Amino acid sequence: MIRILLPTDFSNNASNAITYALQLFKEEECTFYILNTYTPMVYQMEYMQASTAQFELLDVVQKSSVNGLSAIKEEMQKTYCNTKHTIETISTFNTLISEIKDLVKSKNIDLVVMGTQGASDVKGVLFGSNTVHVINAVKSPVLAIPSGFSFEGPHEVLFPSDYEVDFQDAQILPLVDLASRYHSRVHILHVNYGEALSEKQQMNKAKLEGYFKNIAHLFHDVKNKNIDGAIHEFQRKTRVNLLVMINNKHSFFENIFFKSTIKQIGFQLDIPFLVIPSK
Repeated sequence: MIRILLPTDFSNNASNAITYALQLFKEEECTFYILNTYTPMVYQMEYMQASTAQFELLDVVQKSSVNGLSAIKEEMQKTYCNTKHTIETISTFNTLISEIKDLVKSKNIDLVVMGTQGASDVKGVLFGSNTVHVINAVKSPVLAIPSGFSFEGPHEVLFPSDYEVDFQDAQILPLVDLASRYHSRVHILHVNYGEALSEKQQMNKAKLEGYFKNIAHLFHDVKNKNIDGAIHEFQRKTRVNLLVMINNKHSFFENIFFKSTIKQIGFQLDIPFLVIPSK
């Protein structure tokens, strides 16, 4: 049974991410947890004296959250009617990041699927702040779906790596399972700056070959290009429909990517982005 968390702010982008998740796992036994958190801006108990008006406001926001989730669940069951899927709703007064972290632990969540933008759908910016915060804070794989992306099976998967990560089952098996399910071809992309692979890098590359031995895969070396440029160019030449990376804060490659270039690559990336935590 796969346990999938679907955060929603009731935006079109969030709805599109939910649709993607339902289709991606249509053949799998799944429990979907649809989450909406609410924290009314004017509801600050530590700064304001509790009043009837404040409690009434909270009650209105809570009812709106519960009703919105009920409508989503009803639509999911009506549109897809998948007996393999169990759907639960969670409405809670909490911040999004804190609640997701709690649920990942308490519900043993396997995957968080969310849109890349919030309700504002700001044009020109692909990764909203919530998406970036969830990717960096949550100890679970996060699948971010771009606004307006229509579902297609992830048949061509791009997996950039500098081979500095000592790959473990928890990091690679989610990708192997997904690739097996869709008979995907995995492209492992390494940006080469003219130096030979170290012994450590060679060992880690060999581990990847072992993981992908039963999966169609290709290794690619690209010389003298920056990371986001190499990803963008590869995506332009090959019809990739899923980007996968490991968020390893101890790896120079992933550290630079997540701290420096996530916003720049966001302007170019228009495919789903699966981020797997290092631990």
